[in-house]
Amino acid sequence: MSVLDQSPIAEGGTQGDALRNSIDLAQFAERLGYRRYWVAEHHGTPALASSSPEVLIGPIAAATSRIHVGSGGIMLPHYSPLKVAENFRMLNGLYPGRIDLGIGRAAGTSPRISLALQRDRRQAPLNDFPEQLKELRGYLKAGPEVWLLGSSGDSAEWAADFGLPYVFADFINREGAAIARGYRERSSNPYTGVAVWAIAADTDEEAQALSSSMRMMMTMLFRGQLIEVPTVERAQAFLAAEGMPPELLPIGRRIIVGTPERVKAAIGVVAAEYRADEVFVVNIMHDHQARKRSYQLIAEAFGIIGASVIQ
Repeated sequence: MSVLDQSPIAEGGTQGDALRNSIDLAQFAERLGYRRYWVAEHHGTPALASSSPEVLIGPIAAATSRIHVGSGGIMLPHYSPLKVAENFRMLNGLYPGRIDLGIGRAAGTSPRISLALQRDRRQAPLNDFPEQLKELRGYLKAGPEVWLLGSSGDSAEWAADFGLPYVFADFINREGAAIARGYRERSSNPYTGVAVWAIAADTDEEAQALSSSMRMMMTMLFRGQLIEVPTVERAQAFLAAEGMPPELLPIGRRIIVGTPERVKAAIGVVAAEYRADEVFVVNIMHDHQARKRSYQLIAEAFGIIGASVIQ
């Protein structure tokens, strides 16, 4: 069991608050006994603070002592493979054996922001991700470990061909079990992770209420309207006006919500579908303490070593 953190910016808070919350949550996750703490890359959104995972990984690794810290992931098409390798070689030198380099192909932003990230804006960037990945790995003979992240069949094929561990983003595409199966069949040394949306609370009603902030934010995002993570009260009013059950929003996404027992059972179903070796839990909430509580309840439900000592 591991954590994927998108560093949510709560309405009324700042980017700095969100980043400090990520460091605090990483320390808490380590005490709970989670295996890894990965931070995501997003650009041009007021809701998510981490636009540069390599900048955040260092402070998190410095504030912890055992948990593996990594990127979930670095969006390689935006960057020079050499520069990415140099960044992570530095991190690995400072925190040997604890740094993971998760790589993705998605833009992590809108086409307009993606263009702004490019040095040469006279033409569209090359579609040469496999070549970039090969070049990157050539610079990393001494670590850190490279993982491939994805939500499509292409990423699974590349992960298998390069012999890399593979993490599928079920929270983006819930139809990935067959893709993960193809990766395992094709890879000579498969290791499969799955990243799932999950929010736990003491009651189903509380968990559903906490999930409303993310549901509103994502629904607005799909409509091209970018907002910070709203309060539960504002989000519940918004969802009530949508005219459909809130648990169905955003449409097409799998979101696991409920008591720890319910969440554990549902995560177990997803893990079995993917035959996953590792599960990354991701969520977005307005209240940081409720978010920490959710990770604690999930850790306790799964009997993770360390969770029982957190009061």
